[in-house]
Amino acid sequence: MAGGRKATCNVKLDGTDEPPVLQGRAAMTTSEARVVVDLDVTGPTISRHLYGHFAEHLGRCIYGGFWVGENSEIPNEGGIRLDVVEALKALGIPNLRWPGGCFADDYHWRDGIGPREERPSMINSHWGDVVEDNSFGTHEFMALCDLLGADPYVNGNVGSGTVREMSEWVEYLTRGGESPMVSLRRANGREEPWRVPFWGIGNEAWGCGGHMRAETYADLARQYATYCRDHGDNTLYRIAAGAADDDLAWTEALMKAVTCGLGCRTSPKHFFQAISFHYYTHAGDSIATTPATTFSDEQYYATMAKSLDIDRVIRAHSAVMDAYDPDRQVGLVCDEWGTWWKVEEGTNPGFLYQQNTQRDALVASTHFDVFHRHAQRLVMANIAQTVNVLQAMILTDPDTGALVLTPTYHVFEMNRGHHDAQLLPSHVLSTPSTSVGDTPLDLLSVSASRRDGSALLSLSNLALEDALEVSLDLRGVPFEVARGRLLAAEDPRAHNTPETPDAVAPSTLETRVEGTTLRVTLPPAAFATVELTLS
Repeated sequence: MAGGRKATCNVKLDGTDEPPVLQGRAAMTTSEARVVVDLDVTGPTISRHLYGHFAEHLGRCIYGGFWVGENSEIPNEGGIRLDVVEALKALGIPNLRWPGGCFADDYHWRDGIGPREERPSMINSHWGDVVEDNSFGTHEFMALCDLLGADPYVNGNVGSGTVREMSEWVEYLTRGGESPMVSLRRANGREEPWRVPFWGIGNEAWGCGGHMRAETYADLARQYATYCRDHGDNTLYRIAAGAADDDLAWTEALMKAVTCGLGCRTSPKHFFQAISFHYYTHAGDSIATTPATTFSDEQYYATMAKSLDIDRVIRAHSAVMDAYDPDRQVGLVCDEWGTWWKVEEGTNPGFLYQQNTQRDALVASTHFDVFHRHAQRLVMANIAQTVNVLQAMILTDPDTGALVLTPTYHVFEMNRGHHDAQLLPSHVLSTPSTSVGDTPLDLLSVSASRRDGSALLSLSNLALEDALEVSLDLRGVPFEVARGRLLAAEDPRAHNTPETPDAVAPSTLETRVEGTTLRVTLPPAAFATVELTLS
């Protein structure tokens, strides 16, 4: 890091649920940061699929979240909750991953088709040991994607399924003309095939998906991918289930499997087109021990350090992939990411229901800055999860049916201008920083992109007590400020509820332009975007 004030934060992870009282805004001071953005130098395209979502049969994500049933008093279309659909459409939701997660490798798709009253039930042993009645299945999911305008990402069953079962599911969904699975689909009321671009070959095969060794799963992934065929004009983008965090040996095993080793002449398109990894953020101690809304300053900074460490993890996986695939034909997918906190008191521990604060919003904003920088290799990411589970976009009240948009939702919406835009180089010349143990933590995170005569700047001030005045030297192209927006709160623990749905919501950000320099002041623990019109 060049320049800037250096502070020290000696993190204590003592598990206390009682946060210290923060200084009020009246006591805050202001630090400074300098950034250069080259508006005329474009990098790789930031795929809109980096803003993907994940909906598992877990807790109240599907039932009570997306699905209320046709007889519900809540407005719905065919049982799908319409206010949830409209809220997600405002994000430009690009894709939705389903049915899991761990649930995917227990899910047998034929149980979720046909008349609902005739569908067999099962036990969701992973998530709460509750009865799953399969009333939300393949046709309901595809109808949901149609309503959202989102591409389906279907995750198949490797752990307890068969090659034939997965192959026939692909055929049922995507084949036209005549075949046994086409006849079955028609019998269930759907004449035309659907378009399904993304297909997952199992999930977390190193854990809940079978506790396999990497080499064992790699061979299975090749086998399953072979029988997940392209039917008609539907081309599958097959995604192999990859590593947890920075397990590089798992990634290397998959890269050997997809490329047959260094120097092999077999095209990657014959097997799978991407490999995934999963990365969850916590407060530096462990998953599910820290509450979502009561955390210390030290735990806040540890969370920010853990969030930004995904940059190191992506770099490491990319380096392994580059050794086997220097032309970057194989994509990297982070199809589960987000915060994982202790469940809210009084809720089923297996439902993973947690609140969502300004701290969570900053985890999202910093993840996106990292994702943008790796857009040449990272082709998709899916936050876990969309409704009522972990770092959700939307919370619904099980008693009143009220819908709440979380701070994380607002980050997705404010960043929508980055979808399919070209990355702009952003050079942080100076920034205040702190340290988390022995790990340095810069307190400014930034990214920028341009598309169709406009540009979007995203800025996060991670400092808890200091405002940050950011001077941005915007070079290469004349510009005008179209809009500045700010997501901030008096306390990083602030969150939205049915009683206070706008406790954390976007407001106007004041901007100042002096020649080619744009100046903004960010409050503590704040996220902001600035939209530019380019000449």
